[in-house]
Amino acid sequence: MAFHQTSSGAAAPATTSLSIAVQAGLAVLLGILILGTVGFSHVEAFHNAAHDTRHANAFPCH
Repeated sequence: MAFHQTSSGAAAPATTSLSIAVQAGLAVLLGILILGTVGFSHVEAFHNAAHDTRHANAFPCH
């Protein structure tokens, strides 16, 4: 099997600081959403799955 790569001459786009900031902001929002969902859920399995992590981060759950 032969591998053939064509070059269009165009370089890959550079990651800008705005792009990095947007990605970081979305990651923070996703983390808050997950933490809030698990932290305030009344499902015992969710509570037990993240119990130690919540206490390590001073997130009240009791």
